[in-house]
Amino acid sequence: MMTSLRLIAVTSLAAAVSLAPMAKADEWNKKTILTVNETIQLPTVVLQPGTYTFKLLDSQSDRHIVQVFDKDGMHLITTVLAIPNYRLQPTGKSEFAFWEVPAGQPPAMRAWFYPGDNFGQEFAYPKNMSTQIASSAKMAVPTTTATTAEEYKSAPISAINESGSTASLDTSTYTRAEVAAAPAPEPAPTPAAAPVETAQEVAAAAPAPEPVQADVPAELPHTASSVPLVGLLGLVSIAGFLALRSNRVR
Repeated sequence: MMTSLRLIAVTSLAAAVSLAPMAKADEWNKKTILTVNETIQLPTVVLQPGTYTFKLLDSQSDRHIVQVFDKDGMHLITTVLAIPNYRLQPTGKSEFAFWEVPAGQPPAMRAWFYPGDNFGQEFAYPKNMSTQIASSAKMAVPTTTATTAEEYKSAPISAINESGSTASLDTSTYTRAEVAAAPAPEPAPTPAAAPVETAQEVAAAAPAPEPVQADVPAELPHTASSVPLVGLLGLVSIAGFLALRSNRVR
């Protein structure tokens, strides 16, 4: 949509349109104070130089009906039927876009964007006006047959191209992003976790230890002492002495 949106308000209308810097805007009705220094065209009325209040109609079911009041917001000037208009980059201030129109005609307001919103309000013009705008802008323009505030609440919206032919409104033109979002990269495959071996599996898989051959000493260790042998010999000698003595006595 934004490729076809011509924001001539930034150039030729820079001095004609200004926003009250201290305006308090309501998040529900999108209240915005607009001051214009030259006449501008809306679908149902031409606004003379002055200050105006833009609001959304207080409706739960339809958030695309715009009401224009006087500076104090007390007197309703006109009601305008709109459709959603998408923009890629929201800004921190209200913005108004205008159609390119034939020379000598007041700039025709095309859309209104509230601060911070991706979606704004694209105005639908009566058939005779939308045909002129489409011829000048070389593109289809939203149009409606509604003429009263009540009709605006339920009136259908179609489109008129530069040749004056009416067709169904391609709403995707006003709601799709200008650049398709790049597909999110696929996550890298997670490597499979190595199986955890149990202590038994580790023990079974480990090679059996080789037998260790003990060193054999060259000489056997001495396991007996000579002291008991000497004692034994002494006892034998005493026994022999006693035996000889006994024989002599006899």
